[in-house]
This record gives sequence, C-alpha cells and structure tokens, in this order.
Amino acid sequence: MHIGNKIRFTIAVPVSVFSSWRRRLARAFSLAVGAGLLLATAGCGLMAAPCRVASAGLKIVPLVGHVAAAPTDVCADVVDP
Repeated sequence: MHIGNKIRFTIAVPVSVFSSWRRRLARAFSLAVGAGLLLATAGCGLMAAPCRVASAGLKIVPLVGHVAAAPTDVCADVVDP
C-alpha cells in the first residue's frame, strides 16, 4: 500500500500464472478456430482436390496405376462424399 495522494494495492502474482493462463487461452482459441474451419469446409471439393489430382496422376501409370490410386480415391471420397 502506498500512502500519498492515491492508495494502490498491488498483488504479487507469479509470471508463470499469467503465462500458463495465456497458453491455455491460446490453445483453446486455436482449437476453436481449427474446429470451425473443419466444420466450414466439410464436404468441400476444394479440400478434396489434392487427393483427386494425386489419384489422376497415379492412374496414368500402366498396369498398377488404378491399384495404386485406390487409397487416394478413398481419401477424396471421405473428404468430399
């Protein structure tokens, strides 16, 4: 307590309390943003484009192309049903 024109009370709080609090808040915020982005892009053909391009590239390979492209086809179907 400071005696003078103004009276101030100071509370000593360890810095680690604020850093852990900020870290938890930042983690919660980033998880919320990530979940929002996932929900916003669910069923989006743009997200499936890399899988579809890779699948098309693999299908060019003779004899084994269609077999090798099967996992990327499944990837694209999961992302954009």
